[in-house]
Amino acid sequence: MHAQILSAIDAASGELIELARRIHATPEIAFQERQAAAWLTEALEQYGFRVERGVADLETAFRADIAGSDHGPTVAILAEYDALPEIGHACGHNLICTAALGAGIGLAAVRQHLKGRVAVMGTPAEEGGGGKVIMLERGAFQGVDAAMMFHPASYTLSGRPSLTSYRLAVTFAGRSAHAAAAPDEGVNALDGLIQTFVGIGLLRQQVRDDARIHGIITYGGAAPNIIPDRAEAVLTVRATDDGYARELLERVINIARGAALATGTTLEHASRKGYEAIKPNRALAGAFSRHLEVLGWPEDTPPDRPRMGSTDMGDLSQAIPSIHPYVAIGPKDMVGHTLEFREASLGDRGLEAMLAAAKAMALTAYDLMARPELLAQVRREFAGGPPAVA
Repeated sequence: MHAQILSAIDAASGELIELARRIHATPEIAFQERQAAAWLTEALEQYGFRVERGVADLETAFRADIAGSDHGPTVAILAEYDALPEIGHACGHNLICTAALGAGIGLAAVRQHLKGRVAVMGTPAEEGGGGKVIMLERGAFQGVDAAMMFHPASYTLSGRPSLTSYRLAVTFAGRSAHAAAAPDEGVNALDGLIQTFVGIGLLRQQVRDDARIHGIITYGGAAPNIIPDRAEAVLTVRATDDGYARELLERVINIARGAALATGTTLEHASRKGYEAIKPNRALAGAFSRHLEVLGWPEDTPPDRPRMGSTDMGDLSQAIPSIHPYVAIGPKDMVGHTLEFREASLGDRGLEAMLAAAKAMALTAYDLMARPELLAQVRREFAGGPPAVA
């Protein structure tokens, strides 16, 4: 069965590479991934999947199913396909979605021998929109026993921590006036916002190494000769654990309160939970890692200071046994959300990594359906039992 799965993915490799390049050339931001979702679902239908579009009332979400000949677990293979504003697929989501398609193609080739169900699920808006969170809340993952995806990176790792996050929006209000003729009549809202960023810069000296605080000014005034009566920013606060992230969020809000007091402005703020940290599952990650190594992609030694972000896969991993492994597509000093990463997600190494990840995910999914002891181990670890040896 493994050989048939690999052969089917090899046979479709040209199609997968062409689609990865096409999606890369047509970047679509969160919740607007209409073309990518259409291309992926059309391909899945051609390989015999039953496709449901608009899942969870999200226009660009989908679910494509193939049922085996016997009852068993449902394994979801997740596709992300949203791009970043302005810099396109600088996080490699064109590779993530085509790897999910490739894994589905491999498993479709042995559908008569599957003891369970495969669901290739399109999850939009990972880059800040939280498509998986919305789909989880609306019941789209009901009945799924395990979920997996891969992410391009500068290291090959079967598992890596992620950061829990909070999003904070702040608005400072002041009073406009002519900046040259009557500056004493104005109350500068932008001053309050700038003082907030200065205070955050000072706070960073006293936070843990795993914490991150960053943001952008989304509105700073209308013209330089008008004292701004409104200024706005959006910030993100992250840490490896939720308790510390919430503590930092409150400290940032207090900085903004102090800045408003110091500048005579008024502050409005609203915060919401971003993404949960990933809950690891070493049993599932170990199965993926072993297949990837046989395919010629051994794991790297983890860096001393791992580079971590946040992902809505973290929320899903808290509800369902899940993995979010990384496969290297470029040098170890490369970082995501850069032009270098965007080019790597179109390069030969990136496309090879996509195919390897597709194969490893397909073989891991097959094993979950064919080996009840592996599924039991995955479930036991998720429920809080002892972790498997990687």
